[in-house]
Amino acid sequence: MGDNLADMLPEEAITLGARPSDWREAITVAGDALTASGATTDEYTREMIAAVEELGPYIVIAPGLALAHSRPSPSVLRAGLSWVTLSEPIEFGSPNDPVTLVIGLAATEQDGHLEVMSSLAGILADEDQMTQLEDADSPARLRELLTRFSASGD
Repeated sequence: MGDNLADMLPEEAITLGARPSDWREAITVAGDALTASGATTDEYTREMIAAVEELGPYIVIAPGLALAHSRPSPSVLRAGLSWVTLSEPIEFGSPNDPVTLVIGLAATEQDGHLEVMSSLAGILADEDQMTQLEDADSPARLRELLTRFSASGD
C-alpha cells in the first residue's frame, strides 16, 4: 500500500462541489469515485448505503464529515479512498449534521484500513490542515496538500 494518502487518492477519486439531493446520493458520488479509480465495483457503493440503512448514520464521525465505507468484500478490488466535497450541506440524521465532506474508504481483508485510518485521522484532527484541504480548488491541489501533510505527520 502507498506510503501516503495521495497514493490511495488518484484524481479520478476526487469530486469537488458535488450537488447530491440526499445522503444516499452523497454516498453514491463517493462510491462512483472509488469505482472510477479502480478500487471498487458498483456493488461496493450499494454495500456502503446498506450499511447506513442497517446501522444508522454512524459514518458521520465528526461535524460535517462522513466516512463512507463498508466491510471488506469481493466488491473491493484494492484499498482506496475517495474525497467528495458537497456544495450544499446534506443531512444524514446524525448529531454531527450537516455533512459537507464525504470520504469514501475501501479496504481489502489483507491490508485492513487501520493504517489508512490513522494517517487520515491525523490530518482530519488538524484544523489548519483541514481548512486548507477544504479550500483546495482542484484535485491536483488536494493531492499535493495530502502528500505534504502525510510526509510531515511521520
